Amino acid sequence: MWNLIFWIICLLINFGLLAIVFYALLCLTDLEVDQMDPFVATANINRWILLEFALQAALSILLLFTGHWILFLVAVPLTCYHAMLFIRRQHLIDVTEVFRNLNTDKKRRMIKLGVYMIFFTICVFRIGAGILSLFNSEELDIHSSFFEF
Repeated sequence: MWNLIFWIICLLINFGLLAIVFYALLCLTDLEVDQMDPFVATANINRWILLEFALQAALSILLLFTGHWILFLVAVPLTCYHAMLFIRRQHLIDVTEVFRNLNTDKKRRMIKLGVYMIFFTICVFRIGAGILSLFNSEELDIHSSFFEF
């Protein structure tokens, strides 16, 4: 049961990360086709960057403390990259250089989106396995209680 709760928490964190990265990509794409002002786009993206960093760190710490070592080793490079950007104070998008770094920022966020999609897939499969293990436990015999008339 606790394993299922753990994977549901990981899925919720992953939903937040996917939404933040997708929103940033959407803002950058709108900026690229001149549908959004650079000031508005950078303000909208910068508003969510620290939350993304915090959610990624929380996911990594959660994986570390629960003993999911392989997934932790997959998640920790992105967490270290976020920490490096934050320490160097390069985590926010500068409005004066947004057009110069537009393609690079989009590529970075596409890579992040791919990593988060991998974690999303793993979480969904682990939740499915957790639900199946609940039904296959000896405490709950679904066949005998369901088919009695």
